Amino acid sequence: MSADILTIPCRSDNYAYLIHDHERAATALMDAPEAEPILAALTDRGWALETILITHHHADHVDGLASLQSATDAKVVGNAADAARLPPLDIAVSAGDSIQVAGYETQVLDVSGHTIGHIAYYVPALAAAFTADSLMALGCGRVFEGTPGMMWASLSRLAALPPETEIYSGHEYTASNAAFAATIEPENEALKARTAEISAARAAGRPTVPARLDLELATNPFLRANRPEVKAALGLEGQSDEDVFAKIRALKDRF
Repeated sequence: MSADILTIPCRSDNYAYLIHDHERAATALMDAPEAEPILAALTDRGWALETILITHHHADHVDGLASLQSATDAKVVGNAADAARLPPLDIAVSAGDSIQVAGYETQVLDVSGHTIGHIAYYVPALAAAFTADSLMALGCGRVFEGTPGMMWASLSRLAALPPETEIYSGHEYTASNAAFAATIEPENEALKARTAEISAARAAGRPTVPARLDLELATNPFLRANRPEVKAALGLEGQSDEDVFAKIRALKDRF
């Protein structure tokens, strides 16, 4: 493929992502936390922004949208079911839809839980999923509007993607997520190795995203609520996966 995916730090700990296809000279943006660093990246590379895809309505994912629209001709894509809480949409999509983003087929996934109507975008040809505040590096978003069962279903939907999928999430929370994960599985060797890599990356000022899904499946406690060893560690043998997830989320909320 001739595409680049550029990770752009925004605000204090947000990320936005630019997808640019060189053959088509097409560029799309995933979420708009703030305009200035995104516009700087576009200008530095001479890219023209065509599409802005929004995952959910929270301000730290849409605050830069108006300025980006003023500076570009980009069309805004978002969830039709949540349109009342989103900025005005040019293209309203629904879970299960398939759309073209920078020339690539992109699937719209319902990942409600953090908010009702949160969506993710999966680009099979790029082995990339843009998950914002649903599945995050070594974590998941707080369950503000949905239920633990809803969030577990959303995470399970993402966990079923091909293991080589790169997960592009919305925040730089990975170091604190790793510290929490170690309280659940202190002897997880993959987690120990990943934690060391995270520390080195942050010390060097590098983002810890994206992360491959197979690494998340091996280390992320929120994806591992169905694992017998995790249930045993929590004293929840025989409990449902959903109930174990709810317990892990409650523990993280108090961490």
